[in-house]
Amino acid sequence: MTVPDAPRAAQNMLLVVAAALVDRDGRILVQQRPVGKPMAGLWEFPGGKVEPGETPEAALIRELAEELAIDVDHACLAPACFASDTLAGRHLLLLLYVCRKWRGTPVAQHATALRWVRPVELYGLDMPPADLPLIGLLEALV
Repeated sequence: MTVPDAPRAAQNMLLVVAAALVDRDGRILVQQRPVGKPMAGLWEFPGGKVEPGETPEAALIRELAEELAIDVDHACLAPACFASDTLAGRHLLLLLYVCRKWRGTPVAQHATALRWVRPVELYGLDMPPADLPLIGLLEALV
């Protein structure tokens, strides 16, 4: 069976990648969205949009370099889970990877702040709706 609106749905898809960076103490790094951006003030996993022609892993490596000034090898990105949600009239598909090894010290390049938190502490943070279903899995993984 074919879906008649499949090409239009694919064009309306927003593919986003994010990383749960886990430190040696089992804490996860989140960043706060800056003023002037959609969802300003919310805490999120670092990452961003997959550009045309990019693989999700290449996009995440690029985004982590841009947002946190860290280097990550493809082999250090472990696919964990995904979330699906509607965002501003588009369908958001968020792919979350777990990363326990990187080079450099994360520094907020665009975010208002960075924060290392235990997985259970994520429940107490104001986060984008697409990030919320990912918390339970992270609790189990970390």
